[in-house]
Amino acid sequence: MNWKEFIVADPNVLVGKPIIKGTQLAVELILDRLADGWSQEDLLRSYPRLTPEAIQAVFAFASETIRDEQFVSIEKLSA
Repeated sequence: MNWKEFIVADPNVLVGKPIIKGTQLAVELILDRLADGWSQEDLLRSYPRLTPEAIQAVFAFASETIRDEQFVSIEKLSA
């Protein structure tokens, strides 16, 4: 999956947050809804311009972003 076909960032839209191309739907919003228990069907019904492929691109984008970042263990932060 080439998420770059579906996700863009424009400093003039939502302060440059990654969004679904052709919408003002932030990747963050899609992930938040999924974390809140929404299904893919819920998302597609609530956001008609969203596609199943765009949702898959959100996962690919998140996976690549996490893979490219270095994270510090929460335990280390509280020590």
